[in-house]
Amino acid sequence: MSNLKPAVLPLLMAACLSMGAAHAAPPEAIVKQVMTQPLNDYPGKEALMITVDYPPGAVDPVHRHNAHSFVYVLEGSIVMQVQGGKQVTLTPGQSFYEGPDDIHTVGRNASQTEPAKFLVLLLKERDMPFFIPDH
Repeated sequence: MSNLKPAVLPLLMAACLSMGAAHAAPPEAIVKQVMTQPLNDYPGKEALMITVDYPPGAVDPVHRHNAHSFVYVLEGSIVMQVQGGKQVTLTPGQSFYEGPDDIHTVGRNASQTEPAKFLVLLLKERDMPFFIPDH
């Protein structure tokens, strides 16, 4: 590289950096717990409410919840699908359901430029994780 003209080196470095950015992993979802409530009339069960913020281009890995999951879109547009189900695009005010045995194969922000946000109510086993990656 010592034979390169000084003006060419910064251009090469910028090109290499931009190529690396093009192959970077998509942004991750931001999950916040809103509340949890033991369901005393259903021994061993609890309700967990979370919000999920999808930055532009965010994609979830394939996973399961081992819970009844009720999704309600607050902002933006999201794409959801469970194994064997139809892929759907949801907008504010629309909802989606995942059962305890479902494998969530598609979960992503439909937009590469706008964020999305949704609320999830999970009915699950008390003190068990609500997100289980499916390898």
